[in-house]
Amino acid sequence: MREPSPQLKILSYAILIVAAVFALYPIWFTFLASIRPGGRLFTLDLAGMFVPKVVTWENFQQILFVKPFPIWVRNSLFIAGLTTIACVSLATSGAFAFSRFQFVGRESGLILLLALQAFPGVLALVPIALILQRLGLYGTRWGLILAYTTGTLVFTTWNLKGYFDTIPIDLEEAAMIDGAGPIQSFVRIALPLARPALATTALFGFMSGWTEYVMAQVLLAGQAQKYTAPIGLAQMASDLSTPWGQYAAGALLVSVPVVILFLWLQRYLEAGLTMGGVKG
Repeated sequence: MREPSPQLKILSYAILIVAAVFALYPIWFTFLASIRPGGRLFTLDLAGMFVPKVVTWENFQQILFVKPFPIWVRNSLFIAGLTTIACVSLATSGAFAFSRFQFVGRESGLILLLALQAFPGVLALVPIALILQRLGLYGTRWGLILAYTTGTLVFTTWNLKGYFDTIPIDLEEAAMIDGAGPIQSFVRIALPLARPALATTALFGFMSGWTEYVMAQVLLAGQAQKYTAPIGLAQMASDLSTPWGQYAAGALLVSVPVVILFLWLQRYLEAGLTMGGVKG
């Protein structure tokens, strides 16, 4: 294979640098706004748009110790955490059944799930609210968890089903020859091999409950003590002013749990786990 020319290398590195600047500068811009005094989103000074001239931690102090931000984060962690557990548990068993077993309605069930995925979730907001009201869960965090879980299950089931299809069934059949039952082969063979897909499903389920705004705003029915972080930050704005500095500080703090979860799950995001597992 011929070595690329120096001009092509320089062009490739230049494109990568520009792309990195476009990807990272919004984060840097948010950080600058969070430490800029006066609650301003930006400054007219060109140099100040890239390098901070005056640094203050007042916005972080306000968001952490004056605003009920810790309560919002606690509510978000509770909702997103239980949504993640429910999605991984239900989607794993459902996807394995769709992947391994033949039963009446299997193909139509997969088509129905695909059709539901194409249906915008916002359009189902009113029916979901009515169902939760009949169940006595409207305006509660448990109702929001139920809504998030049912909305996320479609994608997570399809995602896991596709990954289970890539795992050679010969591995499970070999375990059954040694005396393992269907549940044992599922727990001891399929689940360990599906760790990358499980990690992706967990991350997607957490993000569904952590960042969503519209459904939470409607289903929590204006109960301030149950607000999640997105709703709480949005409620900080008034008709007279918008605390951009506190917004920026809150946005950075809200992103920390997602980064921690991704760093913890990335060790499971491996590829080619089952390659070479079966000969012939």
